[in-house]
Amino acid sequence: MTDEITVFSDYVCPFCYLGRRSLDEYQDERDEELEIDWHPFDLRSNQRDESGEVVRESGHDDEYYEQARQNVERLREEYGADEMQADLVDDVDSLDAQVASYYVKEHYDYETWLAFDRSLFAALWEEGRDIGDVDVLAELAEDAGVPAEEVRDAVSDAGIREELKASFEEAHRMGVTGVPTFAYDGHAARGAVPPAQLERLVEGATAEP
Repeated sequence: MTDEITVFSDYVCPFCYLGRRSLDEYQDERDEELEIDWHPFDLRSNQRDESGEVVRESGHDDEYYEQARQNVERLREEYGADEMQADLVDDVDSLDAQVASYYVKEHYDYETWLAFDRSLFAALWEEGRDIGDVDVLAELAEDAGVPAEEVRDAVSDAGIREELKASFEEAHRMGVTGVPTFAYDGHAARGAVPPAQLERLVEGATAEP
C-alpha cells in the first residue's frame, strides 16, 4: 500500500506553493515515495456569491498583506525558491483551477494529476500566468496528458462544482481553517512548515505503537 500525506491547499496561496517546495525537499530524503492526497480548499469561499463569483473584499488590511509579503520573502529564501516570481496574487481566481485539478485527480492516475498540479503552481507563481483562464487550464492539461476539452467541460460542469463545494465544507468540518494544512494519521501541521517538521509529522506518527 502506498504511503500518503493529505494536503489541503489553494493554488492562489503563496504559502501552499512554498509548502510544496518544503514537501518536495522532505520527499527527496525519503527512501519510499510519499504520495499526495490533495484536497482543495477555497480561500475565497466567504467572498463569493451564490454563483461562485468573488464579490466581496477579503477584509484584510494593509498591515496584514505587508506581513504576509515579508513571510513569503523569508520562506522563499529559506527554501531556495528562486523561481518564484511573485509574493502575493490578488487578481487571480483559482476556483476553476481547483475544479480542473479535482476532475483530473478523480479521473486519471496519480502521476497525471501530479504533473497537472505542479504545472498549475508553476504557471501562476513562476510564470505569472492567469490560472483562472480556462484556455491556460486547457493548455496545461494537454501538456499533462489530459484532453483540453475534458477540462473545459469539467470547469463548466455544475455537478463537479457542487462536489467541490461539498469538499470545501467537509474540510471545514474536519477543522481545517487555513492552508496549506498537512495531515498524516490523525496529526496535522499548518503552514509552509520546514521539511524537518514534515518529517516529524510523518515519521513520528509511523513510530507510534
